[in-house]
Amino acid sequence: MESLLDFLAGAVTLGYLVASGFFARFWRKTGERLFLAFGVAFAFLALNQAAATYLEAGDERTVYAYALRVIGFVLILAAIVDKNVGRKR
Repeated sequence: MESLLDFLAGAVTLGYLVASGFFARFWRKTGERLFLAFGVAFAFLALNQAAATYLEAGDERTVYAYALRVIGFVLILAAIVDKNVGRKR
């Protein structure tokens, strides 16, 4: 059962990396900061997933790994606020 969980954790990590790559490609085409922020945020989420899987549940450093997830979500929130409030139309 543990190997299945490791496989699924790897699949989630790969999904985050693919999403990060798509957003980076959209950013290169458009130059829109929102896409850049989403790409970087998904890279942070991939790092979080990989670190949490590597450290396992009993390790005391797992808390620091989840800080990457918080940074990713704060980055997404800041990008959305910047897109909607930051610029005058």
